[in-house]
Amino acid sequence: MAKNLLIVESPAKAKTIEGYLGKDFTVKSSYGHIRDLVKSDDAIDIANGFKQKYEVPADKKQIVSELKKLAKEADMVWLASDEDREGEAISWHLFDTLDLKDASTKRIVFHEITKPAILKAIETPRKIDYNLVNAQQARRVLDRLVGFELSPVLWKKVKPSLSAGRVQSVAVRLIVDREREINKFKSEAAFKIVALFGKGKEAFKAELPERFSQQEDAEKFLQDCIAADFEVRSLDTRPAKRSPAAPFTTSTLQQEASRKLGYSVSRTMQVAQKLYESGHITYMRTDSVNLSDTALNAATDEIVSAYGDKYHQYRKYKTKNASAQEAHEAIRPTYFNHHTIQGDSGEMRLYELIWKRAIASQMSEAQFEKTTAKISISSRKEDLVANGEVMKFDGFLKVYLESSDDEEDNVQDGENAMLPPLTKGQRLALQEMTATERFSRPPARYTEASLVKKLEELGIGRPSTYAPTISTVQNRGYVVKEERDGKQRNFRVLTLKADKIVKDEKTENTGAERGKLFPTDIGAVVNDFLVQYFKGIVDFNFTASVEKQFDEIAQGLTEWTDMIRDFYTPFHKEVESTIQTADKATGERELGAHPESGAKVSVRIGRYGPFVQVGENANDEDKEYKPLYASLRTGQSIETISLEEALELFKLPKVVGEFEGKPMKVAIGRFGPYISHNSVFVSLPKEIDPHDVTEEKAIELINEKRKKDAEKLIKAFDEDATVKVLNGRWGPYIEFGKLNVKIPKDKDPLTLTFEECKALADAMPKDAKKGRFGKSVAAAKPAAKKAPAKKKVAAKKK
Repeated sequence: MAKNLLIVESPAKAKTIEGYLGKDFTVKSSYGHIRDLVKSDDAIDIANGFKQKYEVPADKKQIVSELKKLAKEADMVWLASDEDREGEAISWHLFDTLDLKDASTKRIVFHEITKPAILKAIETPRKIDYNLVNAQQARRVLDRLVGFELSPVLWKKVKPSLSAGRVQSVAVRLIVDREREINKFKSEAAFKIVALFGKGKEAFKAELPERFSQQEDAEKFLQDCIAADFEVRSLDTRPAKRSPAAPFTTSTLQQEASRKLGYSVSRTMQVAQKLYESGHITYMRTDSVNLSDTALNAATDEIVSAYGDKYHQYRKYKTKNASAQEAHEAIRPTYFNHHTIQGDSGEMRLYELIWKRAIASQMSEAQFEKTTAKISISSRKEDLVANGEVMKFDGFLKVYLESSDDEEDNVQDGENAMLPPLTKGQRLALQEMTATERFSRPPARYTEASLVKKLEELGIGRPSTYAPTISTVQNRGYVVKEERDGKQRNFRVLTLKADKIVKDEKTENTGAERGKLFPTDIGAVVNDFLVQYFKGIVDFNFTASVEKQFDEIAQGLTEWTDMIRDFYTPFHKEVESTIQTADKATGERELGAHPESGAKVSVRIGRYGPFVQVGENANDEDKEYKPLYASLRTGQSIETISLEEALELFKLPKVVGEFEGKPMKVAIGRFGPYISHNSVFVSLPKEIDPHDVTEEKAIELINEKRKKDAEKLIKAFDEDATVKVLNGRWGPYIEFGKLNVKIPKDKDPLTLTFEECKALADAMPKDAKKGRFGKSVAAAKPAAKKAPAKKKVAAKKK
C-alpha cells in the first residue's frame, strides 16, 4: 500500500494525476460530493444554530467504504478537490465522513492539471479553509430553507408539485419581465434612405442618418433628388485601433461558445470539465481575467515564434468584478504551444476557442484607417453619409474576433468594406436611391448565454451556479428554450432610378426565434405570486446583496449563522402569513363572451396546464350546467391569447377529409390527440398540432401506422384471431388474448404453432393478470380510444 492517499473529485482527473506522482501515491476519486443534507424536514435544526443533518446516499456508500479503508492504511491523506467553495466543502465532507485527523491530512489546490502544478501543490499544502466551507454551507442551507418552505406554499396556492429556488426564481423573473416588455412593445415604422453611387469596383453606398416616419416625406425626399447634384462635402480620414478582449471567465466562455459554437451553457461546462480533467485547460469555474506570469511568458514565446515580434503586446488584465471569488486565473490553455488537441469534435472546437481567446489577449492591437464621407444634395439641406474602413495591420485579428449578441442588428447600409478614392468637392453620379420601410424592434429575448450575462451584471449567482440555474428553470417547466417561426409582414419600398420613382410592396419574415428562452404560463403565474408575496426572493438587489454576504463569509468577515438568521426570521413570517391570507393564483383572464351563447370565455392555469373555459362552474342550483374546456396549443399563452384564438380550440373533433371512402376525424382523447378512420385510431406525434392536420397529413399518418402494424405482426392464427406473434420493443412475444407471453430462447417465433402458443400461455401463473414481463395489460395494449362526441357550445347560464 502506498504511503499517501490523494483524493480528487473525478476519476478522469485521478488517472491523470496518478501518472505524475509515482508509486508513493494512490490517487482515488470521490466522484463529487460524498454526502448531502437528508431529504426530510429535519435536515436543518433551525433552533440549534442551523445545524445540518447529513447522510451518505446509497450510491456513495461503497465509495466511502473504500476511501475509509485506504485512508486508514495511508500515512498521509491529501484532499485535492477543486479550488472553489464547492471544492472546499467536498474536502471538509471527506475529512468529516472518513474520520480523518488533522496531523495526517493535508489540503492542496491547483488550477491546472500539469506535473509542475501538481508537484508545486504537494510542496505547498494547507489546511481546510473553513471560511470557504462556511460560505458554501450558508448557500446550501439558505437554498434548502427557501425551497422547503416556499414549495408547500406554491402547492396550496398555485398548483401541486411546484418548487421554487432563490437564484432560479430571479432568473425566471428576468425572462417573464422581458416577455412582457415584448408583448407591450408597439413597433413603429420609418423609411430608411440609402443611395448607391458609382459603378463596378468604384460603387459604394451612403445612408441618410435621419429616417422618415411618413411615406409622403420619404417620397418627397426622393422627388427632390431626381434633378439634384451630389457632391463630396467633406472627407474625414483618421486612424483607429481595436483591442482584444480579455481571456475567458466562466461567463464569457459560456456566452462566446453559445454565439460561435451554438453550445448550451450546460454543454459548454461539460466539455470544459473534460478539457480541464484531461490537463488541457486551467480551471473552468472562475470570474478572474488574470493570467499568471508563467502563462504570460508562455504566450509571449508562442506569439513571437508563430507570428513574429510585431504581433506581441504584453497585457495584464484586472478583474472588474469587486466580488470576484478566490484568486483564480482566467480560463486558458495549459500549454500555449498546443494549438489543437486530440479529442472529440466538441472538445477540439471549445479548446480552439479558448486557445484563440487567450493568445489574442497578448497580441497587438488591430490598426485601421476609417474614412467618413459626407455627401451634399443640392436640393436638400441634409447630407448622406458613407463610411469605409481599411485594415492597415491585423494584429490580434489574425487569430480571433469576439462576437456579440446583436451584431446582425448593428449592420448599417452606409458601411462599406472600403471606399473608392474620393476627393473633397468631387461630383458623384447617383445610380439608385431607395426608401425602405423598416420597423423598430422589441427588446431581444434572452438566450441562455445572454441570461448568464445579465445575471452576472446584476451580481446574481457565481461561476459555479450559472449552468445549474439555467438548467433548473427549464427542468421545472417554468422556462422553455425553443425555436419559433416568424410571421410574414409586408413592407414598402420606393426606388428612384433613371429619374423615376417606382413603388413596390414586399414581404419579409419577422419574429423568428432560434434557441431563445420563453416563460411558460405556469412560470409566469408562479413569478407573479412570488413578486406579490415574497418580494425579497425575486428582488434583484436583494439577491445580489445575499451573494455579497456569501463573499464576506468566505473572507471571514461575517458569521454565517448570523447571516442566515437575519434572512430566515422575516422570510418565515412571510411564509406563515401567505399561507393564511393569500388567494389561489391561477393567472385567470377573461377574454370576452361567446358570440353565440353569450357565455363567459376565460383562460387560466389548471392542474394539467393552461386551458380555456366557456361558461362558468355550476352551483348547487344549476347542477345540470356543464362548462366546456380546451387546452391551449403549443406557443399559445394565457397572457396573449385572443377570444378568436380561444374559440378555435373548440373546433375539435373535426373531419379533415376522406380516405378510401371513409371520413378521417381528428380529435383529442384520454391518451392525447389522434385520427380515427374506419374504426382504427392513429395517435398524433407530439410535434404535430391536431388543429393543423390536413387531409394529406392524415393519410400519410394512417399509411405509416399500417406499415408499422404490418412489420409488427410475425404470425396470426385462424384458430383464434386474438392470438398473434408480434415484434415488440424488446423482441418477439405472443399476444394471447389479454396476456403477453414471453417466447423461450429455444423457440423460433416464425414456426410457433397455435398449440405451442396456447401451451406457453397455460404455463403462466394462474394469477398472471399482467402484460408482457410484468407490464400491465393496459400499458402493453391500450384499449381502443373512442372518439368523444362533438362538443356543443355551452348555453348561457341564467
